Amino acid sequence: MNKLPKVSEDFPGWYQAVVREAGLAENGPARGSQIIKPFGWSIWESIWRELDDRFKATGHENMMFPLLMPTKLFEAEAQHVEGFAPEVAVVTHGGGEELEEPLAIRPTSEALIWDAYSRWIQSYRDLPLLYNQWCNVLRWEKRSRLFLRTSEFWWQEGHTAHASRQEAWEETLRMLEVYREVIEDVCAIPVYRGRKSPSERFAGADETTTLEGMMRDTKALQCCTSHFLGQNFSKAYNVQYLNPDGEQEYAWGTSWGLSTRSVGAVIMTHGDDKGLRLPYQVAPTQVVIVPIYRSDDERSTVMERADNVRNALVKDGIRVKIDDRDQFRPGYKFAEWELKGIPIRIELGPRDVGNDELIVADRVTSEKSAVSTSVAVSGMADVLKSSWQALYDDATRFRDSNTYDFSTFEEIAEGIESKGGFWRGIWCGDETCETKVTEATKATIRTVPLDKEDPHGSCIVCGKAGEETAIWGRAY
Repeated sequence: MNKLPKVSEDFPGWYQAVVREAGLAENGPARGSQIIKPFGWSIWESIWRELDDRFKATGHENMMFPLLMPTKLFEAEAQHVEGFAPEVAVVTHGGGEELEEPLAIRPTSEALIWDAYSRWIQSYRDLPLLYNQWCNVLRWEKRSRLFLRTSEFWWQEGHTAHASRQEAWEETLRMLEVYREVIEDVCAIPVYRGRKSPSERFAGADETTTLEGMMRDTKALQCCTSHFLGQNFSKAYNVQYLNPDGEQEYAWGTSWGLSTRSVGAVIMTHGDDKGLRLPYQVAPTQVVIVPIYRSDDERSTVMERADNVRNALVKDGIRVKIDDRDQFRPGYKFAEWELKGIPIRIELGPRDVGNDELIVADRVTSEKSAVSTSVAVSGMADVLKSSWQALYDDATRFRDSNTYDFSTFEEIAEGIESKGGFWRGIWCGDETCETKVTEATKATIRTVPLDKEDPHGSCIVCGKAGEETAIWGRAY
């Protein structure tokens, strides 16, 4: 294993090294593509399962739509097309011939889905439609970074249709809360919850809500978005239904998505100079047992105990691996599992077997202690929960200590450059003022409160009465 750069000295280099050395992913042969390796895919699968269970519990069903669509179909919603045009890849040849009609590779699926909804929705009795799909999409990125921004990525995208504005807005917020549960309560990433400014909205949405996390280099990462589409797509694709009064109305829509970027968020929120630190819910292995022995007799004794411990933990639903590779010394194994971020390591040698003990090492706190075998096994679920809490608390302290309140343009202009982090200040709501801050600092409004406040103060740019409090930051 190669030595990692320090987080505080070379964060981009550290990130790339961790992704490579921990066996998470590598660049694919095509520009902007990625190969996600089993260890990295397993983290994504865990996030996937946590989300999918919640989607189904809230009444959503999974389905699948095509990868390709006629370009004329994609172009029906003007604002949507304008927003995605620079990122759309188009297929012009197939079967050795030029296509009569070019086909767009989906950058997102609103066009495909609302075209289908125009055939599926006739009456208010057909509503709501609560659908989700797990798929890959393609957006032609100029600069790519594994997990965070690649041309092809994997995600889920939910698309719902409703009979009223209120119902659609409630759906938007409900799915944002589902995301919050997974990002905060599972992945241990504290987030700021709110909505995007008009300039940062999803193309074709009336409102975009978001969860914004802070990475270890104090930059922001948009962890997910949930969009209130209003009637924009139903009007573009003529999705009308007959209401109870016998009148035609356009349906109200939402869409929402979370991608493999979430794996990058876990890496960058929790990692340290040794590598990954994984929340136990998404760790491919939650407990690794490293047997230590010098002779065949010792090996037999230690492995028998290791098997018994593993079997007992597995019965409790814990994912356990025994690292019995004889070609590597224990110290090498310790370092490798620390790099991979496995929450708990158990060290087990002949003396430990004789004392009926296990040496339990916590990846997050770096604490190591000798614990009786029975106590270690019966209490492992609680140990894993404590490890999660330590991760969340550490990430929250880091975010809060790098979040600043400011009241003047000069403060944010100087502060963003010297400190990074999140900057919370009063804004008049005018895009001109937003643009001025962005041009001066390269920071964007990450989020504003979902419910407009009545801030006491003036806009930090123009001095007019404040409309709302905005949180600014430089982002990935």
